[in-house]
Amino acid sequence: MTALRIALYQPDIAGNTGTILRLAACLGLSVDIIEPAGFDISDRNLRRAGMDYLASVALTRHVSWQRFEEWRHDNGGRRLVLASTRAALPYTRFDFRQDDILLFGRESAGVPDHVHEVAGARILIPMVTGQRSINLAMSVAMISGEALRQTGFAPG
Repeated sequence: MTALRIALYQPDIAGNTGTILRLAACLGLSVDIIEPAGFDISDRNLRRAGMDYLASVALTRHVSWQRFEEWRHDNGGRRLVLASTRAALPYTRFDFRQDDILLFGRESAGVPDHVHEVAGARILIPMVTGQRSINLAMSVAMISGEALRQTGFAPG
């Protein structure tokens, strides 16, 4: 069985990425960082947010979107599930699979159209009218939690 993965498209904020890496380490999820990131991967804010959990996370860095796509296709062409404010389907009404890659865009700009179009599914977190977005690390936690619940997460 292939486990869920979290993919971060060109993340902007080291602290958010560190928090996501810590979450992934605690839940046994692998993380893909699609570069370029908006910070140096050795950033002290990333290390502070990730604390001593960073050594426990399965992290794969991809130097570009193209390299990530090559890796994904070489690994069975797993479905990309994009979290987007432009989506229509609430994440709580989506049927997750154990081999999904949960893709999250940049804090500042989301993902470009060519990435949006490649996603096998697009989901959103419903919000109160007039609000722009939820913090990236919080969004990853909410959607990952629902995906793990649906796919029968059992900590090891």
